[in-house]
Amino acid sequence: MATLNEKKTCSERMENFRRFVWNPETKLFMGRTLINWVWISLYYLAFYVVMSGLFALSIYSLMRTVNPYEPDYQDQLKSPGVTLRPDIYGDRGLQIYYNVSDNKTWEGLMTTLQTFLTAYTPAAQHMNINCTSDTYFFQDTFDGPNKTKLSCKFTSDMLQNCSGITDPTFGFPEGKPCFIIKMNRIINFLPGNGTAPRVNCTYVDDESQLLEVDYYPVNGTFNLHYFPYYGKKAQPSYSNPLVAVKFLNITRNVEHRIVCKVIGAGIIFDNVHDPYEGKVEFKLKIED
Repeated sequence: MATLNEKKTCSERMENFRRFVWNPETKLFMGRTLINWVWISLYYLAFYVVMSGLFALSIYSLMRTVNPYEPDYQDQLKSPGVTLRPDIYGDRGLQIYYNVSDNKTWEGLMTTLQTFLTAYTPAAQHMNINCTSDTYFFQDTFDGPNKTKLSCKFTSDMLQNCSGITDPTFGFPEGKPCFIIKMNRIINFLPGNGTAPRVNCTYVDDESQLLEVDYYPVNGTFNLHYFPYYGKKAQPSYSNPLVAVKFLNITRNVEHRIVCKVIGAGIIFDNVHDPYEGKVEFKLKIED
């Protein structure tokens, strides 16, 4: 019993470990013969080769079924979302408050619009083509550079008085501000059923109260030749068409709730679960 409980010295433990690693008497390496280690190594090599092959085959099969130009499933995107520029978010959604007498309150709004419209300068749109048709621009072939599809130009001058060209302040200091409405992209979406969808802005609380608005382009329409959109890979230079709205009779020092809806077949704007589907709602207060 005394022998069993006797503690081994460090040198004895090292000696036992060396004999485990290589036993010169039995010719065992870590408890196995050389031929056993060869078979184990071959087994694991074959196992991981097969597993890697199956993984590579599954990825290859998946990639062969994926369309690089459009997602296979987009059933949740039945109607486009709508966004507003400038987009200043408060505690309860979009809130644009400013004072016509204090340029510090509206210079940021002006800068936001100027920055946003840099993507719509003639230089930025040089890859796109001039489109004159008022019908959908279907493309069955890749006629653009580097095997892409063509995209129609949309330049900021089409927004006329809200382009920032004739009036760099976008009407903010005079209390007649410009806002830009953009419809989000959905691949192969055809809005309007052959009729160009248009923007219509009204007061939320009382639609009967007249809100005087100038729309740019004329009638606030999204021309059909910007649709369908074929995806970023097929149309890398595509730019969303825009509609600018200029409010002309906003009562000063009063908070107004305004909603801008995109009216057209196939565009939903009454979805209570998505407040930005087909429309954008915001608060506007102009102080003097």
